[in-house]
Amino acid sequence: MGGLTLLVLRIAFLLLLWAFVFVIVYALRSDLFGQRARKLPAMAGATSPSPVPAPSPVGAIPNSPAPAAPFTQPIQRGAPHADATTPRRLVITSGPREGLEIDLPAEQLTIGRSSESGLVIRDDYTSTHHARLMLWNDQWVIQDLDSTNGTFVAGSRVMLPTPVPPGTPVTIGTTSFELRR
Repeated sequence: MGGLTLLVLRIAFLLLLWAFVFVIVYALRSDLFGQRARKLPAMAGATSPSPVPAPSPVGAIPNSPAPAAPFTQPIQRGAPHADATTPRRLVITSGPREGLEIDLPAEQLTIGRSSESGLVIRDDYTSTHHARLMLWNDQWVIQDLDSTNGTFVAGSRVMLPTPVPPGTPVTIGTTSFELRR
C-alpha cells in the first residue's frame, strides 16, 4: 500500500474515533443533566392533560367496541377539594426531604428532577420529568411519565394512571410519600 493511502486511512480512523467520543460525551451529558426544556407559548383554549387510555388487548377483533378505559370521566371543575375525604397534603415519609409537607394544588402536581416540577426530587434514580399526580373525580391518580426507574404505589409498579388512596406509600427513586387529609 502506498504512503498516501495509509495516511488517509489513519486520518479516517482518527475522525471515526473522535466522532465516537463526541457521541458518548453527548449521551452522558443528556443523561446526567437532561435535555433543555423549552417553554411553549400559552394557548388560549388549552386543556389539562388527561391520563393515557389503556392500550387495546392483543388479538382484539377489528371494528369491535373497545373496552372502557379507566378514569374516562372528565375532571370535575368548581371548588377544588370539595370532598372532605380527598387528601389535601403530600407528606414525604422517607428520602432526603423526609418530613416535608406540601399542600396539594387544585388539579395536578408534577414530580421530577426538573426545577420546573412542583415537587423537585434531586436523586440519581429520578427522571427529569418522572411522574404526574392528578386530581380525577375527587380522587388523586398518579401517572408515570415514561421514567427510567419507574413509579411504585404500595410496592407495585405503575404502568397506567393509578389511584392513590390516602396513606398509601408512593415511591419515586429513593423518596417515598403519602397523601393525607
